[in-house]
Amino acid sequence: MPVPDYYTMLEVPSRATLAQIKKSYRRLVRLHHPDLHKEKQDTRIKQLNEAYEVLSDATRRAAYDALLLEQLRATVMLELMRQQRAQSRLIAPEEQETKMTWAQGIAGFFHELKKGMKDP
Repeated sequence: MPVPDYYTMLEVPSRATLAQIKKSYRRLVRLHHPDLHKEKQDTRIKQLNEAYEVLSDATRRAAYDALLLEQLRATVMLELMRQQRAQSRLIAPEEQETKMTWAQGIAGFFHELKKGMKDP
């Protein structure tokens, strides 16, 4: 489940100060508050409140930033794996390396060993 982007919700950069976060939060709450605008839904206010609670607390913000970073890392890794799979499908089967089975490796080892014993 993706982590909600609280920075985008509050329309602030990820390096925003607490004052910038508070200013943006107050502006957005005023803009979306259902008491001032009857057509607005209070779900947006709940999202803004949640985002502000997390980003205004230094400990929770650090944990949230770490979670965002982990999500970004996982997304990048998945994309790299997809690209590798797509690239391997483009290579013709005869050009792909064939992997040796365990039994083939043992047989090859003994074959080379015997060949080395015959040459003296």
